Amino acid sequence: MSSLGRDEMIKSLSEIVVPKLRKFNFKGSFPHFRRQTAERINLLTFQFDRSGGGFVIEIANCKPDGFTTPWGLEIKPNKLTAHDVYKRKRIKSNTDGSLTDDWFRYDRKHLFGFGDIYRKISKDVILKFDIAEEYWKNGELN
Repeated sequence: MSSLGRDEMIKSLSEIVVPKLRKFNFKGSFPHFRRQTAERINLLTFQFDRSGGGFVIEIANCKPDGFTTPWGLEIKPNKLTAHDVYKRKRIKSNTDGSLTDDWFRYDRKHLFGFGDIYRKISKDVILKFDIAEEYWKNGELN
């Protein structure tokens, strides 16, 4: 898959999804975002398929003072990403369990019919925010 598809997907996520994250008080820059409250830090990271054509969203919670890895590395709250912690959840493109593919795929344009696939996927990501909010509210802390 060419980087063009990835670049277009990132552009669409930046235009459609990132403003929603900002509205929900997330800080950071693509692909890592965090929202700090008195009780916890909510983390979100977009992870792209190294072969191209897809991405997943990893979310996690952490104590408000940051995270210390098992080998003693201390990661400050403003530098923490979902990839730094070990207890996390994957936001799937398909939540009904009928498919095993967890990835948001932008290389399968035939599945989306006509129109801008990047925009359609970005809007689908926004529809998954309720799943993420439930996890951030009730999920385990790292």
